[in-house]
Amino acid sequence: MNPHLNLEENMRLASVLEPSKPSFFPARTKIVGTLGPQSRTVEIITNCLKAGMSVAQFDFSWGDTEYHQETLDNLKAAVKSTKKLCGVMLDTVGPELQVINKTERPISLQEDSFVVLTPDQDKEATSSLLPINFTGLSSAVKTGDTIFIGQYLFTGSETTSVWLEVTEVKGEDVVCLVKNSTTLSGPLYTLHVSQIHIDLPTLTDKDKEVISTWGVRNSIDILSLSYTRHAEDVRHVFMFQKTAVFKCNMAGKPVVVTRVVDSMTENLRPTRAEATDVANAVLDGSDAILLGAETLRGLYPVETISTVGKICAEAEKVFNYDLYYKRTVKYAGDSMSHLESITSTAVRAAIKVKASVILCFTSTGRAARLIAKYKPITPVISVVVPRVKTDQLRWTFTGAFEARQSLIVRGVFPMLADPRHQAEPTNATNESVLKVALDHGKAAGFIKPHDRVVVCQKLGDSYVVKILELED
Repeated sequence: MNPHLNLEENMRLASVLEPSKPSFFPARTKIVGTLGPQSRTVEIITNCLKAGMSVAQFDFSWGDTEYHQETLDNLKAAVKSTKKLCGVMLDTVGPELQVINKTERPISLQEDSFVVLTPDQDKEATSSLLPINFTGLSSAVKTGDTIFIGQYLFTGSETTSVWLEVTEVKGEDVVCLVKNSTTLSGPLYTLHVSQIHIDLPTLTDKDKEVISTWGVRNSIDILSLSYTRHAEDVRHVFMFQKTAVFKCNMAGKPVVVTRVVDSMTENLRPTRAEATDVANAVLDGSDAILLGAETLRGLYPVETISTVGKICAEAEKVFNYDLYYKRTVKYAGDSMSHLESITSTAVRAAIKVKASVILCFTSTGRAARLIAKYKPITPVISVVVPRVKTDQLRWTFTGAFEARQSLIVRGVFPMLADPRHQAEPTNATNESVLKVALDHGKAAGFIKPHDRVVVCQKLGDSYVVKILELED
């Protein structure tokens, strides 16, 4: 191994962990915040948006549709007051095993005592009986198996967790030996059983109902389906993660990384290892950092978003944009589509002329996402020009959904153009739309006098890339 490469890597990471300069440039890497008990008021959500949250996740493992509707209404109020776009992500429950504690009273478990796990959810949770939401546990486990029960989104630092050992299976009930004393005091606890298959679908009937009702009614932008079922998944994650990030990058698919600053659930500052994890995620090419327990039930949701954003911004300063561009072009090869060849040319032009921003006019957001695939050193302002649709009874505009979906893509900052302009601007309207976009870039701090700007837009049937040099 080349020692100079190790030294260079250490220097890059060291620069990432240095304090930010007073004039802080916003991070291109996006931050997804999970809204919950500690982050659902209009005031807190407003501060989260100001701190850098681009997408709000609604986790249906926690709360019912009425609870999340109230939170979403608060988000809409915060978006209106801050004038900041925010995407909405629905996170399904999936094959998750939960302890049902209807009273939400603390449950004390003593080491070397016995507790029964039962699928009878009508029974009250006690120190000797824990109802669960799964009827097939007794047929899935055997004597000697280990079961872990931890607070939802367990961070590893909480003491409210317990290890159980299966000692007997009685019908549908599972008798377990308690391996450590603890008190289960939170409102939601989940079970994790290693090395066995849990016969639950990735998308449950409840998930389908939530998506088809709450999700459709509120026009959600992003749907999250994820769950780790086996210990093997975790063992191989260190080998798989970088490969997965690389392949998603080359395919132009957004990469969202989570569980990186768990300690900030209870602490105002991340550990050195966590800060390095965030930085490495950015250097690997991740698009967004998803905060779970840190904002759902953490003590410092706003501060966590701000801190992660600053670490991302520092990491972006040492990202090798030129090397990444060349690698992505080489990987695309001759299979590159006409649109991608145009957007990659726009990125190359921005590198050559040292442009301060790339303006991309789009109606679907696809062109802007293709530009972002090449991770340009300049921000990409995606100017989404609404399209007019009709069902023969009324006219409607589309565009807000397409703009919000870009909020999870690294380096893309969407804005909505005036809906009176067509999706393919004519010469008469082109200059006015361009002026609005440039003014937006100036207000956001992306553009200064005498800067060069690369513009990518569709005129007629062809895409055009042009370079502008601004005056005072």
